[in-house]
Amino acid sequence: MKDFKKKMILLIFLISVGSFYCFPLAGQTFQIKGRILDADTKEYIDGVNVTLRGTAYGVVSSSGGNFTLEKVLEDKYTLALNMPGYNQYEQIVRLSKDLDLGDLFLVKYGAEGSGAALQKTIRANNITNLFNDRPNMIGGNAVYGIPPEPKKLEGNYFLDTKWNSASLLLYRDQQLLEGFRVRYNIVSNMFELMEPENNLVSVMPGLRIQNFVFVDSTYKVPRYFVNGMDFKDEGSPIAGFFEVLVDGELPLMRRTMAVFKESNYNTALMVGNRNDQIIKRNIYYFLRGKDIYEVPRGRKKIFAVFGDQAKEMSDYAEKNGIDLKDPSGLFQLFTHYNSQFPGFRPIMSQLLDGTN
Repeated sequence: MKDFKKKMILLIFLISVGSFYCFPLAGQTFQIKGRILDADTKEYIDGVNVTLRGTAYGVVSSSGGNFTLEKVLEDKYTLALNMPGYNQYEQIVRLSKDLDLGDLFLVKYGAEGSGAALQKTIRANNITNLFNDRPNMIGGNAVYGIPPEPKKLEGNYFLDTKWNSASLLLYRDQQLLEGFRVRYNIVSNMFELMEPENNLVSVMPGLRIQNFVFVDSTYKVPRYFVNGMDFKDEGSPIAGFFEVLVDGELPLMRRTMAVFKESNYNTALMVGNRNDQIIKRNIYYFLRGKDIYEVPRGRKKIFAVFGDQAKEMSDYAEKNGIDLKDPSGLFQLFTHYNSQFPGFRPIMSQLLDGTN
């Protein structure tokens, strides 16, 4: 019995001591927030991976480059920012309270201040080794001790990089948003909206928007886009937006796709493309009811799209010398077909094509 009492007293003591030390070990939690911008253009950057190195804490910047890491334990961390096409950014942070880092700037590869100047600096002790190891001078400018510049990312994922005045019709309650300047990210299917008065940027997913119209920054004409969720491709809705080029009985539509193309540069032979690229390509479709189809290749297949009027459309193309391999030829052909039906009104007088 005495042994039992001793054990109970010891157990209570250990629990008391343990509870005394456990609370400090658990520690308080705080938040780290900031905003990420391009060091050159000062534009906000969304999609940046923000992590605390060696931990599970991580978020992606959004809504105008903003990020917030929540419920972070008090400690010392290395904050890391990573974004394709930019140099990695790291910063030591000591967390003992909520921390607002303010504006953090990412530098594009090869930009001034990125360390490119140091990378191009001739390293004297490398030169002797290179001349001894490679007396035949093979290897381009590396023989002089100058390492090749890091590759850059050419292009972007935006339909138009400029901020265009736009009107957006939302699915919910058919609400119309006007007075914003807008950019649309093709890959993420996200809109960036800048308020005209205070230049605050917010983001909105494309699935909330039924259609939108913006004034093209280059041609100063309106362009009309509709959500692919309202159409079906082989029975399934489509994510992303289609531009309406020709409206009417058989609409002609266009979808702009962005494809990432990795560098194929061969350092030894100095051939190929040194930089990664984002290539934008236009794909053309026609709409029949709610079903959308890609415009086929080959003259006969294209004319077959017009059904009973296939022969007439073929004669029209032949007479006017229309090149159906050229998108402007498709635009002219569909415009002529739809103009034969009552109520037809052209959306644009010529085809605008601004891809690379």
